Amino acid sequence: MNKQEEIAALAILIHDLRKHKKYTLKELADKIGRSVGFLSQVERGLSQPTVADLTAISETLGVPTTYFYSLPKPKQLPWVTRPDERRTLYLGNGITDILVSPKIRASFSMLESLLEAGASSGERHMTDSSEQGGYVIEGQLTLWLGDDDEPATLNAGDSFQFDSHTRCRYANLTSQLTRVLWVYT
Repeated sequence: MNKQEEIAALAILIHDLRKHKKYTLKELADKIGRSVGFLSQVERGLSQPTVADLTAISETLGVPTTYFYSLPKPKQLPWVTRPDERRTLYLGNGITDILVSPKIRASFSMLESLLEAGASSGERHMTDSSEQGGYVIEGQLTLWLGDDDEPATLNAGDSFQFDSHTRCRYANLTSQLTRVLWVYT
């Protein structure tokens, strides 16, 4: 799939899940702290949600964030993924997430996040029901955890791990690309 097809597929997944869970646009928008207009644009593929938006949507609708990566891609070996078999989400604020795990419903999932220069997960802290860890492959990642306003700056080769439901946000505050391998339980 190309970028536009991936954006359209995400829009359909969000719309269909919202309808299935019997939420109106207004109810979901209110729960995630966004406008009805913005959510409507996301569901029509005209706007891209941020990482924080997608996390809030998944938490509100009762699915793991990895649910949105669940469109199957053809695979030759069920325990291996090749670059052309991977599901990609193009998110707002300059972040692209690529599901690198062969299995979505395993005890953990792996994502490669590409953060363009100045990219961020959003201005709001988010929480996820998964324990998370990561490894900075390239560039620099700034990470805010809990209620601490003091960020941690991680460089290539640095790793991190935090408990489920920990409030966090992250950004690439540099002018270079940042690549991070995330692991979710």
